[in-house]
Amino acid sequence: MDRRMERPERVRAWRPAVPGVDEVLHAHFTHHAYPTHVHDDWTILLVDSGGVEYALDRGTHHAPPGSVTVLPPGVPHDGHAVAAGGFDKRVVYVDDRWLPPALIGAAASEPFLADRALAAEAGGLHRAFVMRDDLEAESRLAFVAERIGRHLDRRTPAPRANRDRGLARYVRERLDDDDAVTLDALARELGTHPTHLVRLFREEFGLPPHRFVTSRRVDRARRLLLAGVPVAQAAVDAGFHDQSHLTRHFRRVLGVTPGEFRAVA
Repeated sequence: MDRRMERPERVRAWRPAVPGVDEVLHAHFTHHAYPTHVHDDWTILLVDSGGVEYALDRGTHHAPPGSVTVLPPGVPHDGHAVAAGGFDKRVVYVDDRWLPPALIGAAASEPFLADRALAAEAGGLHRAFVMRDDLEAESRLAFVAERIGRHLDRRTPAPRANRDRGLARYVRERLDDDDAVTLDALARELGTHPTHLVRLFREEFGLPPHRFVTSRRVDRARRLLLAGVPVAQAAVDAGFHDQSHLTRHFRRVLGVTPGEFRAVA
């Protein structure tokens, strides 16, 4: 394709007044590829064109046009276009009042839902978001979440064989409580070496601790920007050193700068 004819990257994001919805995002990406990252929320992804390929929970998956994919919170994933023209997507990020944590394992194993009725209802949900009809959006989201829940509940896998994951889980809990804590301090507390903690964390969660912390901070900054907080203040409040530090990581994850993201929110 002639690069002069390509569509530019485009992101529109906002936070509707619907309980349990932290963000709605509509985007077109031609060249941007998401690095491995995590979200605190459930991600309900509707692909409109082009298709997306992504790695999730050590598996590779595809989201074709007209499909719904459900990415669970806390599970690392990436994403990139499978077609030369890029892809269009609409996303809603919801908390666990809509989808319970018990379904995380099923979504991580099989995130793609082949359900035309669900895709159609998800499209209607986003039209309600665009029209700022929050009551209709809440009603449609209830249907979408209930249908997703039925799919995932049937797939819920048996618990995996028990293995010693205590150290990695402890590190994550500490980072959840205080993401400024250092690996050196954790290693001294646990009587081990930082390198050992990094290896265990990567084996358990699919990315190293610093990438986990950075992606959580980017998520935090997104919420602040959608609430109208200035970029420089959002950077500090989210845990970044300054605005340039936020901008570097924000662009890497989302493909646009915080200022561009805030301008269309």
